Amino acid sequence: MADIFSRLFKKIKLKFTPVEDPVKEKFTPEKLRELENIIGEPIIDKSHYLQALVHRSFLEQNNEFEASNERLEFLGDAILNLIVADYLFNKFPYEEEGFLTKVRAKIVNRNTLGDVGERIKLDSFILVGRNLSKSLVNSSKSIVSDAVEALIGAIYLDSGMKACTKFVIKFLVEPIVNDGEYLIDENYKSQLLEYAQGHKLKVPTYRVLKEEGPQHDTIFTVEVLLGSKTLGIGEGKNKKVAEQNAAKSALKEIRSLNVNSD
Repeated sequence: MADIFSRLFKKIKLKFTPVEDPVKEKFTPEKLRELENIIGEPIIDKSHYLQALVHRSFLEQNNEFEASNERLEFLGDAILNLIVADYLFNKFPYEEEGFLTKVRAKIVNRNTLGDVGERIKLDSFILVGRNLSKSLVNSSKSIVSDAVEALIGAIYLDSGMKACTKFVIKFLVEPIVNDGEYLIDENYKSQLLEYAQGHKLKVPTYRVLKEEGPQHDTIFTVEVLLGSKTLGIGEGKNKKVAEQNAAKSALKEIRSLNVNSD
């Protein structure tokens, strides 16, 4: 009889073995020290950083969190733009507003933020839903770039503006400014508009062809037209990125074929 109860107890114990806890896995004392080394500041309230690294897809499977990192992303975006604007204003005292705006856009765009997130291995901290884990492994820059902005918001709440400025200058501003990357114009929509105006063509227009994928990982496909002619098609995680990629494709086409509008 004792043997029967022993086997039964083992079965029950196996049945109710706790599942893997991604929060405990990604926020161990060792991981928190790793995060401290990245931000260059001691973590006072780890709840700020935990909130900054919760993607909204994670809420679908975990009732512990009431909100994702989107509010901190909003805060971090505003702080990031202020820090970069202040830096550029003082770094380039004789440049016009247009130049400063272009350089700031180069520094704060999603590709740059995504590159920073990948470089500091921020993806190893982000909490995402099971259905999204594969796309994160495959470097979804949209998710990582949003997390970088949210992280900036968390640094601000936990350590203040000085710590935020130090982080932004180190990882975002100086690598681009010191390497001269800010001189490369990646605003393909602006280039296409200037080309069209310079060659007396119609103003380019953009149209969404389709949206595919779940809400948290949608892929937009956009076409750009001159008159009734489709000159380029691009994809992206949002409409702005898709439009830029469509404009980039159009520039190659229009320059190689010397297309004229209807």
